[in-house]
Amino acid sequence: MRATIEVSGLRKRFGPTVALDGMSFTVRPGRVTGFVGPNGAGKSTTMRVILGLDAADGGHALIGGRPYRALRSPLRHVGALLDAGALQPGRTARDHLLWLARSQGLPAGRVDEVLERVGLESAARRRAGGFSLGMRQRLGIAAALLGDPPVLLLDEPVNGLDPEGVVWMRGLLRSLAGEGRAVLVSSHLMGELEGTADHLVVVGRGRVIADTGVADLIAAASRDRVTLRTAARAAAASALERAGAAVAATGHDALVVSGLPSERVVAVLNADGVPFSEVAAHRVTLEQAYLDLTGDAVEYRGAAR
Repeated sequence: MRATIEVSGLRKRFGPTVALDGMSFTVRPGRVTGFVGPNGAGKSTTMRVILGLDAADGGHALIGGRPYRALRSPLRHVGALLDAGALQPGRTARDHLLWLARSQGLPAGRVDEVLERVGLESAARRRAGGFSLGMRQRLGIAAALLGDPPVLLLDEPVNGLDPEGVVWMRGLLRSLAGEGRAVLVSSHLMGELEGTADHLVVVGRGRVIADTGVADLIAAASRDRVTLRTAARAAAASALERAGAAVAATGHDALVVSGLPSERVVAVLNADGVPFSEVAAHRVTLEQAYLDLTGDAVEYRGAAR
């Protein structure tokens, strides 16, 4: 069951555009790895190269030590969801999966198993063309699981799901990793990844910016930030800025202070006679840590109003 995805030195150009510029990372079994980055960072191209849909100009991508095109019965080795709309709308959900199963030499009984796992057993005989986006996502997940593969690549799997579906997907991803599978999830929803992913590969402009544990990334981004609560916000900000801190207001009585440890913040406020009710270590969200990390890698940015 246990297998890895190994991406090493991938390079890819589309005309004058550099899509991948030495992309390298490993997705290990037994954990959910989030794959994140701004639009145009190279996430989709990387996943397509891993799955043999695009050829790299340099480097290699291996699944369990072999390139995708060398895999016999690839659905037994890797399951993927890149486009939930990539199905024949006239087929029923069950027939869609049966067609895939027969093409890979998989038993027909597996179809009913995956339909039940994704919650579509009652819609098995409905035509897929009438499915909502969330139902198509579930059907795409069922197709990815059909061969019981040790490796999964999922692109925006919660897209179109209702709140119950999002909670279900979160649990599914955790359970798949718990079964020893290597799970790579591309997503823009940092809040979802914060509660789901163990590891994060952050990319920008075709390169890896960070390859780290989610908890480690949040801890590093939170370091040297202090939350301060005070009724004298302006006086506190002025005193702390004179001491060399960066100060940002986050509420009517709250400030986030960067660049000074908590004991120094207390000393500065006491020296200036500024009253305060709380000084505590500040914990950033995964979204804020991500934004701090990728600020220089954003290619497409809307104008500020």
